[in-house]
Amino acid sequence: MSSTPFSALACPLDGKPMQRQGRTWRCDAGHSFDVARQGYTHLLPVQHKRSRDPGDSKAMVAARQRFLNAGHYAPVADAVARAALSARPGNGQLRCLDAGCGEGYYLRRLAEAAGKRETALSLLGLDISKWAVLSAARQEHAVSRDREGEGSNWVVASNAKLPVQDGALDCVLCLFGFAVYPEFVRVLEPGGVLIQADVGPDHLRELREVIYPSLKPEREPSRTTPDGLARRDVETIRFQLTLSEPQAIADLLMMTPHFHRASAEGRERAAALDSLTVTIDVRLTPFVRLADSGARGG
Repeated sequence: MSSTPFSALACPLDGKPMQRQGRTWRCDAGHSFDVARQGYTHLLPVQHKRSRDPGDSKAMVAARQRFLNAGHYAPVADAVARAALSARPGNGQLRCLDAGCGEGYYLRRLAEAAGKRETALSLLGLDISKWAVLSAARQEHAVSRDREGEGSNWVVASNAKLPVQDGALDCVLCLFGFAVYPEFVRVLEPGGVLIQADVGPDHLRELREVIYPSLKPEREPSRTTPDGLARRDVETIRFQLTLSEPQAIADLLMMTPHFHRASAEGRERAAALDSLTVTIDVRLTPFVRLADSGARGG
């Protein structure tokens, strides 16, 4: 497999194409952004932040890193990798963005799967949390010391304004994150694929039964197809996962929105568990970018 850093970045201030010169990204207007020594680039202007430290906290990122690296969500990652690799254009290089990459687990698994198929990649991992992007960059560089050569690009940025040139991607991953469909359509070339992962109604039901007094009825997912995209068949990834250590249970809770939604009493009940079997229920939905971005798909 050959892997090259993603190069079609756009300036987050004016949208102009950027070029990398040494350890700095620059646009023609003179805006410049340095690549940090850890191997990532901060492309989230202060005026685009909604808080001082947006996104997942350092503790949430550490919990997710421990949990995912233990292989608990490997079937989900395998399904994502298969769907992404199917978006490869002919025998060309697959240009893929993980929009909300967290600590980089799914892109690393995609790279592993592509290596087995000898598929060429150009990868970009983006997250609004600097702690997540820092973790992703550090983990990649732990196995690859060549920061100027092979590997992924990691950037701190927002899905609301992707620092990516128009039509520069074959595939966008939006995995349990915030989908901004107009931006996804803009950066995908016609025929490119958006792969969206959402939780199903039974996802982590057993954990939710522990931390909440009662469970609210699940709302039916929207079947509306965003403008410029055509919906394809949904794939369901469903399995039982047994966690036999309190730390793994704590990490699972910490990495989900339920950690903040649950009461202190609910979190205490989860902390008292020695083991837990939970249902993993994930829905993977591919969307194809239409040639006419104003058309609608069904």
